[in-house]
This record gives sequence, structure tokens and C-alpha cells, in this order.
Amino acid sequence: IRNTLRILVANLYDFDPVKDSVPLSEMDELDRYILARFADTAQKVRPAYERYQFQTIFQALNQLVTVDLSAFYVDVTKDRMYTHGATSRARRSGQTAMYILVDGLTRLMAPILPFTADEMWRYMPGTRSESVHLELFSEADAYASKEILDRWARLLSVRDTVNAALEAQRQAKVIGNNLGARVTLTASGPVAAVLDRHRANLATLFIVSEIVLTLGSTDGADTIDVAASGPQGFAFS
Repeated sequence: IRNTLRILVANLYDFDPVKDSVPLSEMDELDRYILARFADTAQKVRPAYERYQFQTIFQALNQLVTVDLSAFYVDVTKDRMYTHGATSRARRSGQTAMYILVDGLTRLMAPILPFTADEMWRYMPGTRSESVHLELFSEADAYASKEILDRWARLLSVRDTVNAALEAQRQAKVIGNNLGARVTLTASGPVAAVLDRHRANLATLFIVSEIVLTLGSTDGADTIDVAASGPQGFAFS
């Protein structure tokens, strides 16, 4: 938890939440998705505190930090945060999401990780009170979106399928890493519509060099086939 929050706050070194924040409606959908996941977590944690259900609190916070943030969001946004223009809308969108996440998570974890939360509070940008323990929990309901959560559940399911295929080929020494792969996706059903909507960002989402997307009917059940080629052009599936 500490290391993930350190990564997020480190990306805010040139971010002024008053001047640089991007409105929610103009943010990248990936950033809106991770904020929807934060809202979903906050809606579980706040009532759990009222009922003294500390195991529920820890499990919800740990799931968000280790799975959604550390293993996914931080990894996928790395290129955007490090290579886009410092004041570009894409980078500021990511910084806005990271600021909201750090601020909100620091408040939510303060009762059970008091020293870590108070230390993190002092490193965050913007004007703030002396201690997080003088603050209230975040009202995260504005970031909630079942539509976005459902759409990204399909995307992340495809990402898991792609990662499994790539891992098999790394073990077989066909590719060195994901960036050495060109992935071909053939999809039908509702998942095809979701992939088409995010076509331009699929390579970034899957962290590969190229995505070739072939769409079938958007009616009926989901189907997905994955094939990829390494730098020598050998195909596998």
C-alpha cells in the first residue's frame, strides 16, 4: 500500500490541483474507470467503519491498491505519465485521477494505518490541513459509474486472455516481453462492440506493440480468439 501510494504521489510533483485538474467529463475513460473503482471501494468501506468490520475494510482497500492500482493502472499509465507533454490533457487527466485517488485513499485508510496516512498527507500537493486525522472521508459518489465498470470488466477479461497467451509464448522463448508482440484479436458479441469503442487504445491497454482487431457480429454470445507474433513474425495462438 505504501509503495503504490508513493508511486502515485511521485507523479504529482508538478501538479496543482487548483490549476491543473481536468473535469471528470473530459478525463480519459481509463482514468474515469479507476475512479469508478475507487468509488465502489469507498461505498463499501464507509459503512464497514460504522459497523467496525475491519476485515472488510482491509480486504476492499487491499484489492483496490494491489490489483487495480499496482498491477494494472500504474503499469498501463506509465508511458502516458512519463512520455506525454508535461501539460498535455492526457497527462493532466492521469494526474487528476492520481490526486483524487491518493487524497481519497489516505482519508479512508487513516483509522487503520494512521502513521502512513499522516505521512502521505504531508507529501500531497495543494493546500491542506495539518493532519489527515482532522479530515472527513471522501464523498466519492460523483465518480461512481456502473456502465463504465461493466464495460471495463469486459475489456479486462480480454486483457487477461491476451496476457495468458503472451505468457505462454514468453515461456516458449518466442517473445521477450509484451512489447515484442503483435496481437490479432477476432471478436464477436458485446465484447466486439467494447473492443471497437477502444480500438485506438488497445495496444496501450495490453502493453503490446500493435493490435489488429477483426470484428464479427455484435449480437449473440461473446467470443474472443487471440493470436500474436513475435519479432521474427512467427504466429501463435
